[in-house]
Amino acid sequence: MSEIRVVRTHGVTLKRARKGAEQIAEELGEEFGLDHEWDGDTLRFQRMGVAGHIEVGKKEVEIYVKLGFLLMALGPRIEHEINRFCDEHFGPEA
Repeated sequence: MSEIRVVRTHGVTLKRARKGAEQIAEELGEEFGLDHEWDGDTLRFQRMGVAGHIEVGKKEVEIYVKLGFLLMALGPRIEHEINRFCDEHFGPEA
């Protein structure tokens, strides 16, 4: 198993942060075939070999992804995409 965890602070409203998380999930879903759904302020996503969540807070967003053995090789690419989406939606990493 491989795990990716990205935490970003943001200066946007909770509503806008949720919208950014939704956009990230939709883009990752299209690229990697993930299904997602909201559970409060946590957006959970999964597909065979991948599970994770995007937890949206008032000041920070946490993205956690757990990759199964067969997808471990995609870990660096997925982490790069997550960081790129975060830069676009929440600003560059401090």
